[in-house]
Amino acid sequence: MENCATGVDGLDEILSGGFSKGRLFLVEGSPGTGKTTLASQFLMAGAEAGEKVLYITLSETEEELRAGAASHGWSFGKGFEVFELVPPESLLDDEQQQSLLYSSDLELGETTKRIFEAFERVKPSRVVLDSLSEIRLLAQSSLRYRRQILALKHYFAHNEATVMMLDDLTADVMDKTVHSVAHAVIRLEELSPNYGAERRRMRVLKYRGRRYRGGYHDFVIEHGGVRVFPRLVSAEHRAGFKRETVAIDNAAFNQLLGGGLERGASNLILGPAGTGKSLITLSFIQSAIKRGENAAMFVFDEELGLLVERSKGLRIDLQAMVDSDRLVIEQIDAAELTPGEFSERVRVCVEKHGARTVVIDSLNGYQAAMPEEQALVLHMHELLQYLNRQGVTTFLTVAQHGLVGDMKAPVDVTYLADTVILLRYFEALGQVRRAISIVKKRTGTHEDTIREFMIGVNGITLGEPLTGFQGVLRGVPNLVGDTAGLLDMSKA
Repeated sequence: MENCATGVDGLDEILSGGFSKGRLFLVEGSPGTGKTTLASQFLMAGAEAGEKVLYITLSETEEELRAGAASHGWSFGKGFEVFELVPPESLLDDEQQQSLLYSSDLELGETTKRIFEAFERVKPSRVVLDSLSEIRLLAQSSLRYRRQILALKHYFAHNEATVMMLDDLTADVMDKTVHSVAHAVIRLEELSPNYGAERRRMRVLKYRGRRYRGGYHDFVIEHGGVRVFPRLVSAEHRAGFKRETVAIDNAAFNQLLGGGLERGASNLILGPAGTGKSLITLSFIQSAIKRGENAAMFVFDEELGLLVERSKGLRIDLQAMVDSDRLVIEQIDAAELTPGEFSERVRVCVEKHGARTVVIDSLNGYQAAMPEEQALVLHMHELLQYLNRQGVTTFLTVAQHGLVGDMKAPVDVTYLADTVILLRYFEALGQVRRAISIVKKRTGTHEDTIREFMIGVNGITLGEPLTGFQGVLRGVPNLVGDTAGLLDMSKA
């Protein structure tokens, strides 16, 4: 069956090509969820393709409809007709209004007649009927309402028009009449979190004879219309690449990692605040760009300008990498961004910018956008699987609660990562020092030692294995040998 494009970014992907031509579709949602905006985009896509389109409005005036379109920078051009269906009783003069009362039967019949007259006048290939609430009120019973919808469906189908009906769900009783009549049903929802902007999502409830992408999909209403972010399914994105070990620009770190990092692997850097998780990821980005690759970094927790200035202390010029189009850095506001939009931004960096190294700093900030922990793990699982199948080396940072002793992460994603790098504070000789160890690596061997490390103008400096201490990972070690292996802090 031939499809017609919806005109909404991302929606055609969810619907496996768009709307089937000549069928009736239902878009339902509470007021403010974006039904009118979506319907306008649907009709404008048809008008731009040279089709005649008709917007039949029972709830808004034509002036309101055009004003809403203007707020998005649109103007309804050639082929776009708006028919404002004024209630029949308002057409009567004052004397008749006082002496004559229209019955619902007469008013419903008059409404239907005028809809058909408008259609015959325009002869459109796409129609929007906004909204069904008025027709439901005029019908007064489920039987009459169903008969009216069936009459409209058969009329439009006979004339081979693709129809979108809007329902604002304002009725006291959730009437599913149109669900059984419509070829497909799309529901729009608006959620209000305790903090931050409202979140919008959509779900396809049914689509006869077609496989569609199920589940909830985040979407936003921005200047220019509705934009949908299809739920990421990693199995749909497979790319051929050579799995190999890539050495980084630090010999001691390579030795600790067992030769380097695997292409297409996900790496988790775990540790308390201030241990240097972000700065370590910067060294990985620098190594990737020196190899001639592109990279992307998504920063949740730190102000971007401060990060650029801090990186200069490691002799890493992030701004120069950005200016040369080798690095994309995005500041993410978790209170304003949905998980679906974040996944879409990562995809754009990988598929359009060609990023082969991606840093997400940190998962704590990402969790703020996902209040349900289980949902966070599922989202992250799909995102990491997608990146792995694209041959992208991914780095996640997670800040653990506490500084020394037993520490816990806000969410356990260690089982998702291929490599886990653990950072710790420990006290020795009256100074607070940092330790690093590799506790997991799926793709090969690695050192099982614990090394001290420093971050300074020369980058990351690793010391010899801490064989003279026991209990370093607990933060309060015992001296069981000598301190010869400790780094000279004055040279940091």
